Amino acid sequence: MNKWTRNLLYMLLIVVITGCQDQHILERQGFTQTMSYDLAPEEQVEVTLSVPKADPKSITDREVLTTVASGSKEARIKLSRQSDLQLVSGQLRNVLFGLSLAKQGLAEFTDTLVRDPAIGPHLKLIIVNGHAGQILQKNFSQHPRTGKYIDKLMEKEENDNSVPRTTLLSFVRDYYDDGIDPVAPMIKSLGSSLTTDGIALFKDDKFIAKINSEDALIFAFLRGSLRQGEISLKLEKEAGHADNNESRLRQEIVMLSSIISSRKVKVSNCQNNHCQIDIHLNIEGSVLEYIGNLKLSIPTDRKQLERRMSTDITSKAEKLINYIQKRSVDSLGLGQYVRNSMSFAAWNSLDWKTEYPQIKVNCKVEVIVKNYGKMQ
Repeated sequence: MNKWTRNLLYMLLIVVITGCQDQHILERQGFTQTMSYDLAPEEQVEVTLSVPKADPKSITDREVLTTVASGSKEARIKLSRQSDLQLVSGQLRNVLFGLSLAKQGLAEFTDTLVRDPAIGPHLKLIIVNGHAGQILQKNFSQHPRTGKYIDKLMEKEENDNSVPRTTLLSFVRDYYDDGIDPVAPMIKSLGSSLTTDGIALFKDDKFIAKINSEDALIFAFLRGSLRQGEISLKLEKEAGHADNNESRLRQEIVMLSSIISSRKVKVSNCQNNHCQIDIHLNIEGSVLEYIGNLKLSIPTDRKQLERRMSTDITSKAEKLINYIQKRSVDSLGLGQYVRNSMSFAAWNSLDWKTEYPQIKVNCKVEVIVKNYGKMQ
């Protein structure tokens, strides 16, 4: 055996030994996938971790650890003492915050997460209407591992625009931006399953109010453009169109699917620190279901349906804007448009948080139906 062959064999042997050693180390790593924070007595925080177990001999597929500490880093040290695994954060996907803690403020915890180099900016933030740790500790028999169940549920709801996709990066960015306030999706337990529970609205880092799930897509229209979603509308009879025939429906129902929407925001009349904001929404979709008296094979009836849907969504959007303004949270980011419409000095002299609830906001919605289905 010559010198080069012998050296090559030595190198291969080192690679094999190193690979075996790495495998042994990985088996002892606790890759945290989901974490929760809840408010605890005496200004402490309760932290819960869900760690998948790769050991085929284990009787459970995950390990759930919980502790109470003064801060998240102290909690991590305490949690590490409870496990035979080396806890690491590189695979952290979701962080749940209990509602009581969200009302106190999340800045301390998001700051800690941002400072951890092992945690990526795409970590998802979720608010739990209740106790977050109890959800994480629970096993849902009809679903896979709890952490994975939460991740898949949120991914599906985000794709349908039923809840906003809120990452660590987007939440912190909006928190530090003086022209918008953060938002986050909410979930709650239904016993044997979980469900989304609307959208949490924040003022700075504190939870202020929530938007119900029924209005989530209207909020999505107002917050930005989207390319997917479904909405069911109950259209009341228009004034002056009453019918003497009692068999005719008092209320019509239409389901609009495959929605594509765009938003345009215009700022005008910014004089003496008082502006007017006009929001124009263009919504296109397909009628998936219609229960009513109109004949969709008739062009005039189709136009009437579009007009009535536009009126209905406009009314709901204006009520939602008024609801948000009354709570002094700029969840739609209107301050960004006002800031871009004026000079830096003028913006600095404007107390936006004080002026925002008084700003006149007009909304106009135009609904265009792309198709009415095969049966008309």
